Amino acid sequence: MYQMEAAFQAVSRSYDIICFGDEVPGILALVCAAREFYRRTNQYPRSLLLFKGNSKFGIGGHLVRGGLAYLDRSSVPVTIQQERQLDTFGDSPAIYQEFLSKSRVEQIALDPKKADFALREMLRETRADILSNVEIKSVVQQGHKISGIELTKGEIYFAKQFIDCTVNAELAQATVGVGKYKGFETIGLPNCELSVTLVFETQGLSVEKLQNIEYQYLKRFTNLADKEAQALLNIAAGNDANYAEELRKDLVDKKGYFKAIAVGKDYLDIRSPALSIAYHGFRGTKLDLATSTGIFDNGNVALLSRDTPVGSGYCDRMSWNALLFRVSGDEAEILARGKAQPTLKMIDEMLFVTSWLRSLGAVDVKPARELYIRHAGNITNVVEPLTGAKMLAGGVPANEALGTFGYHCYLGGAIQGIIQGMEERAKNKGLGNQDFCNQGFGNLAFLTPPLFNIGIQHALMKYVPNLAVVGPCSGFEGYACLPGRSVEFNCGVGQGVGIAAGIALEQDREINEVSNKEVQDVMETIGILPQIYGTTNEVAAAQLDNFEHSLTA
Repeated sequence: MYQMEAAFQAVSRSYDIICFGDEVPGILALVCAAREFYRRTNQYPRSLLLFKGNSKFGIGGHLVRGGLAYLDRSSVPVTIQQERQLDTFGDSPAIYQEFLSKSRVEQIALDPKKADFALREMLRETRADILSNVEIKSVVQQGHKISGIELTKGEIYFAKQFIDCTVNAELAQATVGVGKYKGFETIGLPNCELSVTLVFETQGLSVEKLQNIEYQYLKRFTNLADKEAQALLNIAAGNDANYAEELRKDLVDKKGYFKAIAVGKDYLDIRSPALSIAYHGFRGTKLDLATSTGIFDNGNVALLSRDTPVGSGYCDRMSWNALLFRVSGDEAEILARGKAQPTLKMIDEMLFVTSWLRSLGAVDVKPARELYIRHAGNITNVVEPLTGAKMLAGGVPANEALGTFGYHCYLGGAIQGIIQGMEERAKNKGLGNQDFCNQGFGNLAFLTPPLFNIGIQHALMKYVPNLAVVGPCSGFEGYACLPGRSVEFNCGVGQGVGIAAGIALEQDREINEVSNKEVQDVMETIGILPQIYGTTNEVAAAQLDNFEHSLTA
């Protein structure tokens, strides 16, 4: 029976297409593959979703079991929105928009429970089987092609086409013909990695109450006469007077106004470190990833429901992307292979966060079952790698593009380790601070957000013809690794990969033989090709290309 957790007794079982991992871009790729095959043959292919996590706790990777409810949407300049008559987030991939609609997302906030239901519904439509709680023992290959996946329990699942959507490309890593860069090795930083987050939900704090709490902190931390508040701030600054002054300055904007919480339709953007200072003062630790177990960063908060009854009162249900932990390249890989389970140190830190939030009025604080792992290296040997320079140059040519994605300037705590690593490497390479500021990420990449066209060639393997890797671990290099972790972008890629897989299955071809143009033609035929509006910044692209190469030379 479809959708049942299969306790298959057979030694082997055959499918047309297998997706390993249950991150949303991979699931949507599997759905698109089945739909395209059905369009061509009037029958669904035999599909299997195979993943390490426990489906009893939801299907949908870090968006569901990891609880990441605050979606990172495409950023489109207002001028282009107006010229093209686009929505705030541009012309999103059709399959992604369908997923958001079925999950009842208003703008930003994705309820994990609703997302799980929507994904199961889409898989049920395509008659896909689901098998969770699995571990790969080995990959069965015939020549360069994958023919099957052998699990540690002894079963072998065969297929014609394979999609890997795990954050660390675990299926690809087990396959001969695929290499992998560790951490940010593509720019010479194998030990540097993006921070991981333990997302949590709160109930008992209303938006208004949180705004008031933050306002009180903003007033007190900027008041030098408030000795008690300044003592807390100094603890958060590690008793570093210069850092303490930096923190105070970050509480107000350029006009001298408090950086109060920005309230959206279904989200909050916490713009100042006031809450972070308050937490670390309470915790007795420095607000610094390099020296503390974890940090309470300026949070992105998704409003999942308003006026939810709790006890005798009402409150808002909020999901916080705020608690960061620094990891190395090796640690990110270990966490990914360990089903993204938080370590004891992370759980201990969460207990302090829970205690602090309860002191503010939260009646319930619930951490997610899995970590949000942003990045865990990148595969090599893809058909065509995607670099930061190519993104800044506009991405795939418009006549073969499958969509457009815009990446906003992001300078949050999650990437600070990368920036520091790059600064150090730049110095070691003889690039002074001025060179770094003029050429590097500190000035160029973040002040020139790319708006680039999407293709699939960076997700297709050169030497393993029937394997695609969709997600942060695709063939990104350098700065491209940062936009490359966006779910919306990868869902656009996944849509293209899925259509390519459907074409390959029906025509008895390999997926890496299918071009961007072939996929674009299909999308145009079935009416889901979005507007294409990538922009080219050749000067910035050339500068970034030079800088990235200078780090790896």
